[in-house]
Amino acid sequence: MSVFIDLVAVLGRLLEPVLAESATAAAIVLFTVLVRLALHPLSRAAFRGATPVAGILPVLLQLPVFFLMYRAFSSAEIGGGANELLGHRLFAAPLGDRWTEALGEGGLFGERGLVFLGLFAVVAVVAAWSAARARKTAALMAATAAASATAAATVRGKAAKGKASGAKASGAKASGAKASGAKASGAKAAGAAVALTAEQQELMRKVGGVLPLLSFGTLITAAVVPLAAGLYLVTTTAWSVAERAWLQYRKDRAERVEGAVSGAERSAM
Repeated sequence: MSVFIDLVAVLGRLLEPVLAESATAAAIVLFTVLVRLALHPLSRAAFRGATPVAGILPVLLQLPVFFLMYRAFSSAEIGGGANELLGHRLFAAPLGDRWTEALGEGGLFGERGLVFLGLFAVVAVVAAWSAARARKTAALMAATAAASATAAATVRGKAAKGKASGAKASGAKASGAKASGAKASGAKAAGAAVALTAEQQELMRKVGGVLPLLSFGTLITAAVVPLAAGLYLVTTTAWSVAERAWLQYRKDRAERVEGAVSGAERSAM
């Protein structure tokens, strides 16, 4: 923990000439950004679906960091000495304060209370942004699944019609019966695919309605942890949403370029 405290203290001293008492708070934000930059390759691999573990690792690797942040601003003594970080502030609020302590020192709209209200406002904006993106992603996945099911049903239907036409042309009744059976089987399989996709769509709809609400869980966490830990939470959450939006933008742009190149090649032929 001493290494973590020393790093935050060094960053705080570097920022102190510009930010004065709020330098340590800014150092926590900068430290969080450095952590997320180090984890960016894993986040990028998770977005591309490289491995299932890649999506879990960024979260797991941040837990020890969050725990250190929580402990560093909750303990009066570190390594047998006084914890100097507890004396640092974000505007009027000490970084070791919790919301309940701020309420006791001046109420909801006191100097400390206003700092926490500002933090909660930022958390709410980030959570709303994350929720909107989650709903958009769920709707896109449902639309893609529906389009895939329709395309599969169309292909099976054409295949069944082709078999039936071939059987009629040959004039063999037995073959015609087999073709009809094949057609029925194809229709049944297509129906099953559509039914399965409908279930998947319903599941996606339910998940899409619940997942966005989980974004606001950060708001509850920020209200019960020290202010420094709340700063870490809002910074890493904002980074996650912005990072995913950027990765999605790059993916969509690459697909558009690839589609344009393919169209140009087909035109040239």
